[in-house]
Amino acid sequence: MSARTKARKRALDLLYSADIRGIDLPTALTDEDVRVSGELDRQASWAYAAEIVQGVIDRGEEIDELIATYARDWPLERMPTVDRALLRLATWEIAFNPDVPPAVAISEAVEQARTLSTEDSARFVNGVLGRIAASL
Repeated sequence: MSARTKARKRALDLLYSADIRGIDLPTALTDEDVRVSGELDRQASWAYAAEIVQGVIDRGEEIDELIATYARDWPLERMPTVDRALLRLATWEIAFNPDVPPAVAISEAVEQARTLSTEDSARFVNGVLGRIAASL
């Protein structure tokens, strides 16, 4: 597994757990940053994970607006929590991180949806992210 794939998984875990537990993202990010500071072996993947989460914090309204626009009749609050987290993560990469090709962000998110979410989630995530990428 590549370092960026590990980082995406860590960011997904943080986005998901904050959403499920009702913790605001800046607090969750700070708490995780403190926890990781004592784990030298995990710091390599943490840098990009933290960048993703900070990007979602900084651009959250824009990200959610893009998702809501292209999710076609699926309000954010009705989506499975893991799908919502994946869409936020990948939308940030597609829209605001020029270092990641959109196809890579979409592929990684679809693979995570296939592994971690519902039977229909991979197709749903792929469709929403494909429409977002095409719009930009």
